[in-house]
Amino acid sequence: MLNEFKTFIMKGNVMDLAVGVIIGGAFSSIVSSLVDDVLMPVIGAIFGGLDFSNYFAPLSGSVTASTLDAAKEQGAVLAYGNFITAVINFLIIGFIIFLIVKAANNIMKAAQEEESEAPAAPPAQEVLLTEIRDLLKKKK
Repeated sequence: MLNEFKTFIMKGNVMDLAVGVIIGGAFSSIVSSLVDDVLMPVIGAIFGGLDFSNYFAPLSGSVTASTLDAAKEQGAVLAYGNFITAVINFLIIGFIIFLIVKAANNIMKAAQEEESEAPAAPPAQEVLLTEIRDLLKKKK
């Protein structure tokens, strides 16, 4: 059973998946920073100081705070501003992955077209038989 596990782990697909998860985690933190530190302040400035991180709905009558952190300490809140930020993160990551996959598909398509344009060399047997045929024609 240990050997089977070792074989499974060493397959290319599992290693590719592990690398993808690690890179995805790092990429996720970059996109989160892009959204939180670059895009959201710009969106907030366009819409008059709008700050999605402090958008919440109190679920309890005891919540009177104006910031999300203070409101969470007072009671239950529905932090829909964080959800909006997460949706924006998702859309950005999805669009970037779409662009990467599209570029990779275009590269693979171009490589396949190059292969199909170049005529395939005939097998060695066919070349020899053609030469023999031509020699026999010359002899006659």
